[in-house]
Amino acid sequence: MPDDYATERSFMVEQQLKKRSITSEAVLDAMRNVPRHLFVPKAVQGHAYSDSPLPIGWGQTISQPYIVAYMTEQLKPTQGMKVLEVGTGSGYQAAILAYLGCEVYTIEFLEELFSAVEKTFTNLDIENVNLRYGSGYK
Repeated sequence: MPDDYATERSFMVEQQLKKRSITSEAVLDAMRNVPRHLFVPKAVQGHAYSDSPLPIGWGQTISQPYIVAYMTEQLKPTQGMKVLEVGTGSGYQAAILAYLGCEVYTIEFLEELFSAVEKTFTNLDIENVNLRYGSGYK
């Protein structure tokens, strides 16, 4: 299947991430390869690689790519590292960590978001994310 957004992802990495001191090649590779546009509603997919957060519905947003890359780089993820994420949101951060070989445990309390993320992970064949529906407070 052709990837209509590969050029946009490469531009995002070169212009938004590298120019703002993201230096981890592993993180840059993950950001270059995980299809952010599949984690946002169709109505905003054309803006998926812009330098801004985007609405994902239910009053929630997906963080701008730089923030995801910065947080990931600061974590210094390694193969097999276990990561707990409270608040799955769009699932993009979990997908980035999974791409890097982490075993991600993530919980989402909004049923609609949980269902959307579950479908996205299935469609992308992401297996090293343990997605749960429920409250992170508990």
